[in-house]
Amino acid sequence: MHSPAHKHVNKHRMSRRRLCTLSGGLAAAGALGGGIAAFGGSGADAAQPAAKKPAGQRHFAHPGLLHNAGDLHRAEARVAAGRDPWLAGWHRLTANPHSASTWRPRPQATVVRGAVPGQNYPVLYRDIHAAYQNALRWRIGGTKANGDTAVAILNAWSATLTTLTGNADRFLAAGIYGYQFANAAELVRDHPDFEFARFKKMLRTIFYPMNIDFLTRHNDAVVSNYWANWDLCNLASVMAIGILLDDLALFRGAVKYLKNGEGNGSIKNAIPFRYDAQGLAQWQESGRDQGHSMMGIGLLGAICEMAWNQGTDLYGYDDNRFLHAAEYVARYNLGAHVPFTPYGWRSGNGHGQWREQTVISATARGRLRPVWEILHNHYARRRRLSTPYVTAMAEKVRAEGGGGDYGPNSGGYDQLGFGTLLYSK
Repeated sequence: MHSPAHKHVNKHRMSRRRLCTLSGGLAAAGALGGGIAAFGGSGADAAQPAAKKPAGQRHFAHPGLLHNAGDLHRAEARVAAGRDPWLAGWHRLTANPHSASTWRPRPQATVVRGAVPGQNYPVLYRDIHAAYQNALRWRIGGTKANGDTAVAILNAWSATLTTLTGNADRFLAAGIYGYQFANAAELVRDHPDFEFARFKKMLRTIFYPMNIDFLTRHNDAVVSNYWANWDLCNLASVMAIGILLDDLALFRGAVKYLKNGEGNGSIKNAIPFRYDAQGLAQWQESGRDQGHSMMGIGLLGAICEMAWNQGTDLYGYDDNRFLHAAEYVARYNLGAHVPFTPYGWRSGNGHGQWREQTVISATARGRLRPVWEILHNHYARRRRLSTPYVTAMAEKVRAEGGGGDYGPNSGGYDQLGFGTLLYSK
């Protein structure tokens, strides 16, 4: 257990050192993924493989982002048999208006996120969720109209989008919508009408450069300035794009950064303090608010699941560090007490300004987000580990819905959701 004497963990990260795990920086990023050096990847550091895939294998499994073939087959079979909880999860999906085959896309050439003139990013995330949900209905229910709609949405955007812009929030757009776009595309990658090559080009030339720019330069701020979610959404995008595009360098680079990066998205910075005697670990944004803490849990869960489906176990990394953080966030949001170690960091440009949080935040405490089923079903079902608080949170959201189902004050479309349908075992 860490004592308050360790509270200034981030003092070791105050310098403007460029993230050494991203060797080559923007010059390498200009190659847009060509070769291991483009994201500082290393074959020796691709993490311990899960049993599904032998170490050193260079080909990606497809489908292999948030859902593998077994997940989709299980959901299809259980829904067809009328079995719960899968059937209840299916009903949540089909009741969501984004899953309707009548959805029509509204692609934009320029997407703007941030408190600036012309902000229009909700058009993008709603279309992404419609593509994803229609793709799920096609893969699980077999309805051609839903598959056609998913492809029509993705084709429309890849033919139209040229720019992501705005204030610093543009990097959130590049990360969140990059990984979500890739997941929708993975489900329809074999659809005969999908303009897959054009879609891949859009991700590689619009989303990925912004992901790598943020992870390399952090918008020219001190490296500890941005909360864990900013790194994590961009890491999720890099990993998802790497898998979708069969680019091993991107995948390995994302894994390496999660383990050793200087930004707050690396796992030891996102989870800075452990309380091993209690099976808990403090999340980096706990002193900020609980909505962003749960968002981070959801993003890291997505990263771990995508890696797992490619034979890399990040769930169990550093003695289940992520599980202990998920239990911490879940326990506090269920109304119970958790320990809190004061957390300090520098923000701003140059050497930054010292800031510190001394108490855990109760803001947004107890709100629901669709991030818990994926963790419950990995740790409690796959791994048979004790997860009392994660499981209790999963039970509160079951049957888990999707984007928008929990209201704008609960993160809205930051998560794709529907974990009851897709992960129950």
